[in-house]
Amino acid sequence: MAYLFTSESVSEGHPDKVADQISDALLDNFLAFDADSKVACETLVTTGQVVLAGEVKSKTYLDVQHIARDVINTIGYTKGAYQFSGDSCGVISLIHEQSQDINQGVDRENKEEQGAGDQGMMFGYATKETANYMPLALDISHKILIELAKLRREGIEIPYLRPDSKSQVTIEYSDDNVPQRIVAIVVSTQHDDFDSNDDVMLNKIKSDIISILMPRVIAQLPDYVQQLFNDQITYHINPTGKFVIGGPHGDTGLTGRKIIVDTYGGKGAHGGGAFSGKDPSKVDRSAAYASRHIAKNLVAAGVANEVLVQVSYAIGVVEPTSIFVDTYGSSSLGLTDGEIAETVGKIFDMRPAAIEKRLKLRNPIYQETAAYGHMGKEPQTITKVFESPYSGKIEKEVELFTWEKLDYVEAVKKAFNI
Repeated sequence: MAYLFTSESVSEGHPDKVADQISDALLDNFLAFDADSKVACETLVTTGQVVLAGEVKSKTYLDVQHIARDVINTIGYTKGAYQFSGDSCGVISLIHEQSQDINQGVDRENKEEQGAGDQGMMFGYATKETANYMPLALDISHKILIELAKLRREGIEIPYLRPDSKSQVTIEYSDDNVPQRIVAIVVSTQHDDFDSNDDVMLNKIKSDIISILMPRVIAQLPDYVQQLFNDQITYHINPTGKFVIGGPHGDTGLTGRKIIVDTYGGKGAHGGGAFSGKDPSKVDRSAAYASRHIAKNLVAAGVANEVLVQVSYAIGVVEPTSIFVDTYGSSSLGLTDGEIAETVGKIFDMRPAAIEKRLKLRNPIYQETAAYGHMGKEPQTITKVFESPYSGKIEKEVELFTWEKLDYVEAVKKAFNI
């Protein structure tokens, strides 16, 4: 019997994502001026206020207030009507030194023997469902909001948009897990109070989302995905009605509260650890990226059509306590998942320091991950500029999304005789 599956996304202006972006901007600045920084930075945003907290060990000192305000303004919270703006909000910093009890289990004289920053299990997932090896419902959900943000910044076709928004896509699958059609699309977007008649306002928003936004999104999709769109799609556009009050004024935001949006939209699995604000010694982040890297290269090499990878660690211990692989019965290699996992452990060095080196994670590459998903984006090299009143100006050329590279496909094929 056919079944339905749903994934959601949230925009860069969603309060939880505002918090994530601030935390990762702070992390990037610490790493830019001191690559060995140890950072675990949390952010809370609410009406007119930002609270920064966490533990940091670094040789550099930052103007954290300026960094937070700059992120908020860049997102688009620049008007007093939003009850939250980068120029006027209060910023309170409660950041303090990292615990020596934790640090002694992580730092080693020989960096290769660096211990894991915490215990826990991390997951990576990949599927042949899309060109970027991501679940389709999540991929479309992200694209809807990325395009909505472009329309907001353009301010021409839909001039009343505000930064906060959410999307959700429901897809019908056949028994053999093949997408059949788009069943429902939900878009909730914050907006100006541009008409005294709420019904007129809501009808205008519905019309613009369906007739302006969606064609722009669909045009980006490959033909086989475009064919899933149909005249029977149920659209829920701002289903509660008016959505003028939003962002941190409408709902308090916290770092790390959108972990499913950040990963696979409910497909595969999640170990529970958030990413943003954490330097790569925290395996919550680095090992999750490494697991995605493994899963994507396995699928691209032809090991299976769908792969879930789990890795686990003990705090302060160098080697992972386990590596697990689930191919959901989609492998035709004649190997058990346990045998595949054993080979994976020989191909990929999963010690924390090795992950950092392989994926170049000691670079300021994290603010770009903090909205619209950490997985599925195109690897690219860019130059980033950082300025500090205490350390001056620095330019760094960095590689973004290294865990999305298909640089181990040949090694995987050789190991599995594909």
